[in-house]
Amino acid sequence: MTPTRLEPAASRPGFPGYGIVQEEDGMLPWRWADERLAAGRNYWVSTAGADGRPHAMPVWGVWLGDGVYFGTSPGSRKGRNLGRDPRCVVHLESGDEVVILEGEAEAIPLDKRVADAYQEKYRYRPNGEGTESEGWFRLRPRIAYAWLERDYPKTATRFSFQG
Repeated sequence: MTPTRLEPAASRPGFPGYGIVQEEDGMLPWRWADERLAAGRNYWVSTAGADGRPHAMPVWGVWLGDGVYFGTSPGSRKGRNLGRDPRCVVHLESGDEVVILEGEAEAIPLDKRVADAYQEKYRYRPNGEGTESEGWFRLRPRIAYAWLERDYPKTATRFSFQG
């Protein structure tokens, strides 16, 4: 099954006081963010505990055009946090070429498409394919932010996803 590629609407983010220009010229196209998400090696996952305490950890993952797929132990802090509250933020490592995704992580079974992508990207094939393996998630973004640090006020872009 081929994933549906996301095509979000682009606008300027509402970050008052940061000098972001309001005209559309200079906004980044979604394909720019899509390429960086696909090429990313490590993805930072930020969750919140039951007491609201923030938690951020890097994970391996794959962007397959419709979301970031990643695994974590269900007993880990982020696994427990996601089991209780699926809202999270996932972002790439770079502060120079920024892509930040916000949404809810959905628990999924590990499938062949994800396992194949992991193997190609990391030269590692995760276990549990074809079973109701625990600890696999997909974040389909609701909102994304992207910018180039060197030209932040002109390139800062907000992407909104429908459905």
